[in-house]
This record gives sequence, C-alpha cells and structure tokens, in this order.
Amino acid sequence: MIATPTSFIPLLAAQDAPRALTFAFRGNEILVREPELALPDEAAAAALGVDESRLLPVGLYEGAYCRATWLEPQAAALEGHAFRGLRSLFGRMDEALLAVAGRAFQIADWARTHRFCGACGKPMRRTAGERAMKCECGHVAYPRISPAMMVLVKRGPAILLARNIAAPPGRFSALAGFLEPGESVEDAIHREVREEVGIEVKDLRYFASQSWPFPGSLMLAFTAEYAGGELAPDRIEIAEARWFGPDDVWPEPISAVSISSLLIDAHRHPRP
Repeated sequence: MIATPTSFIPLLAAQDAPRALTFAFRGNEILVREPELALPDEAAAAALGVDESRLLPVGLYEGAYCRATWLEPQAAALEGHAFRGLRSLFGRMDEALLAVAGRAFQIADWARTHRFCGACGKPMRRTAGERAMKCECGHVAYPRISPAMMVLVKRGPAILLARNIAAPPGRFSALAGFLEPGESVEDAIHREVREEVGIEVKDLRYFASQSWPFPGSLMLAFTAEYAGGELAPDRIEIAEARWFGPDDVWPEPISAVSISSLLIDAHRHPRP
C-alpha cells in the first residue's frame, strides 16, 4: 500500500539541504526523466525557469529537500524527460518516492487552483507558519482533503465485493464513497451501502486509512457485519455485487497500491 515513508519530515518553509528534489506537475502529470522514470536533476529543474513563488515546500526525504511546483498547460517536457500520470508510475517508481510525489501533487494542485480568492477574486498569498492561502478580504483556503469511506461487509466467512459501473468485467472491490456535508463516517457507510447494494450493516470497525491523491482524498477503511436485506445493485454506480466465500472463484487481485487490497486480503478466509 502506498503510504508516506516514516523517514519523511513535512515542512512549511524552504530549508537548506545537500540536494533538492523537484516534483513538477503539468495538470495531473509529473515530469520525469526517461527511461529510468527519475525526478529531474537540479540542473533540469533550474531549466524549467519556475518563479520562486511557485516553488512550494513539501518536506525532507532521505536528506533531500522536496519541493513542488506547477507548470502551465502548454509547458513542454525538457529533452530526455516526459510528463507521466502518477497512476502510470505504480509499480514502476519506488513506492516511498511515489507517496511523497502524491503529497507534492496535492500541494501543487492546491496552490495552482487557489491563486485567486473564491470570495472576492483578488490574488491570494501564502501565509507563514501554516499551509494556507489568505486574501486581504480575510478569506483563508487550506488544501482540500475530501474524506471518503470504504467498507468491507462480512457475512460469516463470506465478504461482499462489488464492481463499479466503470470497472471492467471481473474487477471487484469493497464498497466506497465520499462523505456528504454533515455526515459522520459511520453515517456515510450506512447510507452508501444502502444506496449502492440495498442491504443494512452493523458493528462497524475501523481498519486503516490512506491518503489517495487523485486529487485530494483521504480513504477511511472499515469492516461491517451484514445486518439484513437482499443484494440489489443500484446499476448507477454499482454494476454487480456478490458474496465471495472460501469455496468461490475469486476475482482478479486489486492493485496492491490501494488500501482496498490490504482490506480484502486481511479478511479473506482461506479454503479449509
């Protein structure tokens, strides 16, 4: 599972370090050096000509100062480099570095989309001592983090997996959805399960969480016990839903970079 490395130290201000790592984004794509898919070296980063005001502190990782920046949509890749989507780097870039890249993307995307005040339209300025943009009118904007729930419903030795309407045949996962205003995570779980597959659940238990930078989600994973009802996929978000037990043929494994894989593997009962 992609997770921030324990050695990473977040920073709110630039810091001197023996070397710097620059995470440069064009939209949702990151600039990497090919064919090794490494970050641009310091000379290449300097060649981007990015204004200092667009270089945003991210943190320290293995002695290197990590900074993020965003480029204009028409920006061309440097010679020997290419823009690649973060998802395309799963399994191809070091997982710890990819986790830092996900954090850097969220910071860069926040700065790019909050250059102007959403209340009065005037330019926003970064504030010292916190990750925030402030306008002279008093409006303050922090990086957007959207909480989402994931739940694995259990019924005896069987677990419920569903296929999203946009997923290819055979691609099943746990149920998931974003929280609505005013909801607790528990409220969202009951609502989403009821809306998506028509059943009721009980005995909710927290499992783990994961930052999911596409672009700014926080996935909160739970388990729950089946409490009643018949499976009835809504056919709007969920194409099909099934109980999978020890004797069943299981769907193809989910990518290990997501918490969904960890959640399912931890509760899948082996065949006796």
